[in-house]
Amino acid sequence: MSSPPTPYPSPLTHFDAQGQAHMVDVAAKAVTHRIARATGYIEMQPATLALISSGSAKKGDVIGIARIAAIQAAKRTADLIPLCHPLPLTRVAAEFAIDDKLNRVHCTVQAETLGQTGVEMEALTAVQIGLLTVYDMCKAVDRGMVMSQIRLLEKQGGKSGNWVAE
Repeated sequence: MSSPPTPYPSPLTHFDAQGQAHMVDVAAKAVTHRIARATGYIEMQPATLALISSGSAKKGDVIGIARIAAIQAAKRTADLIPLCHPLPLTRVAAEFAIDDKLNRVHCTVQAETLGQTGVEMEALTAVQIGLLTVYDMCKAVDRGMVMSQIRLLEKQGGKSGNWVAE
């Protein structure tokens, strides 16, 4: 006869007492206005950045299409991240900035909801997909582009309150 499983002590909320992955129960959490901002960039050759800046990339308006992709990605996050809750997003804003000195396109996304769980994953997913879209649209001329520094800048709302990156 085997002994009962011992509780699995973990500060990670996506594991139950037996160490099994599960979706966190947020039913008892209060509905609050939640905001998350994330950022990242993609670095490329100067000629690639010039194509993006001039709007003469073969596939069209790189920044405009990347913005739409980022917003769409935020809306589909729960389809991509297995234990993520589907959220009713109230706002997703994706901003792209061209940095000529460092040959980068920066992406910053703010996601918002009125809900019982945060929108950090939606903001982070949106940044990554926005940058991947830039890569996809420019890979014919520059396969060496590098995405980097994708991170959460801040989150607001919920029981844990506000958090801002250093």
